[in-house]
Amino acid sequence: MAITLLALPLVVQAGKRESTEVNGVASDVNDASKTPNLAPGATGNSVVRAQILLDRARFSPGEIDGIYGESLAIAVKGYQKSHDMKATGIVDAGMWKLLNRDTGSAMIAYTILKADPKHPFLPVPEDTLEKSKMKWLGFENAEESLGERFHAAPKLLAHLNPGKDLALPGEKISVPNVRPEPPRSVAARVVVSKANRTVTAFAASGKLLAQYPATIGSAHDPLPIGKWNVTSVVHYPWFNYDPELFWNPDPKKAKAVLPPGPNNPTGTVWIGLTKEHYGIHGTPEPGAIHHSESAGCIRMTNWDTDDLARMVRRGTPVLLEE
Repeated sequence: MAITLLALPLVVQAGKRESTEVNGVASDVNDASKTPNLAPGATGNSVVRAQILLDRARFSPGEIDGIYGESLAIAVKGYQKSHDMKATGIVDAGMWKLLNRDTGSAMIAYTILKADPKHPFLPVPEDTLEKSKMKWLGFENAEESLGERFHAAPKLLAHLNPGKDLALPGEKISVPNVRPEPPRSVAARVVVSKANRTVTAFAASGKLLAQYPATIGSAHDPLPIGKWNVTSVVHYPWFNYDPELFWNPDPKKAKAVLPPGPNNPTGTVWIGLTKEHYGIHGTPEPGAIHHSESAGCIRMTNWDTDDLARMVRRGTPVLLEE
C-alpha cells in the first residue's frame, strides 16, 4: 500500500459544544440509572451509553451506532480483562458500576455552524482515476462530517435528533460526548493481534493505554507477523494507487495519486512501519471495521488512528502477532 505523505488540517463541521439541554431521546442515554445487561445483538440507548463511556475510557467500540456488534464485544472484553473481571462480553451490573464512575454527560448539546467554505461537501466518485482529479477527498455531506467528529453513525445521529436538520447552521442537536482531549501518555510499544482483531498501546510500565478494534489483513494479504517499528506518523497522506501491490488489481485501472481527505483510502492518518508498504491507517468507512477485509494493512477508524498516532513516535516498537 504505497502512499505519499502530506500534512493538512482536518476540515469538519464547525460548531459549539454545550453541556445541557439535550433532547428527550438523548437524555435517556444520559440516565445512569438505566443499566440493563447488554449482550451481543442488543440495541438501544443503553448500548449507546456503553459505547460512549468505553470510547472515553479508550476501549474503543469503533463507530457508535447503538448496536452491540463485534467491535463493541471486543471493547467490552478488553475492558473487563483490564479491570480483573471475567471476560464474559456481557455489560452487567458490575461493569456498569465501573463505567458509571465516569460521571460526565454521555450526550451533550451542540450548535451547528457553517462548514469551512474552502472545502464544501462534494460527492466522491467511485472511479480511482476520477478521484485522482480531485483536490481533496472530503466529506460528502454534513451527516458524514458530524459522524466523524462525534465517532457516530450518521443514522444514529438522525435517531438521536428526530425532526432536526443536521445540515442547518444554527440547529441545536444532541451528540455523543466522546474523548474530550488527546492522550497524554506515550506508548512504549504497540501490539496488533490478529486473533483478537485489536491494536493495543502499552506504557513502559506495561500499563494498557488504549485498545482499538481493527480490520487486519485478509486471506490474500495476510498480516506480516513479526516485530517492526514505526517509521512515520502523518496526518492527511496522499495515496499512491499501484495495481501491482494488490492481489486482485483491476486491469482497467492505471497507477494514480489520490489526494488527501477523510475519504482517502487510508483515511486521515498513516502510521508507517518498517515493513515496506505496511502501516496502521484510517478508513473512509468507519462502519466497515470488522465487516470487510483490508488490503494487507491494519485499518481502524480515523479517530482511533489519530488517537494512537499521538501516542507513538518514530521508532516505537510494533508487534504483529497471530
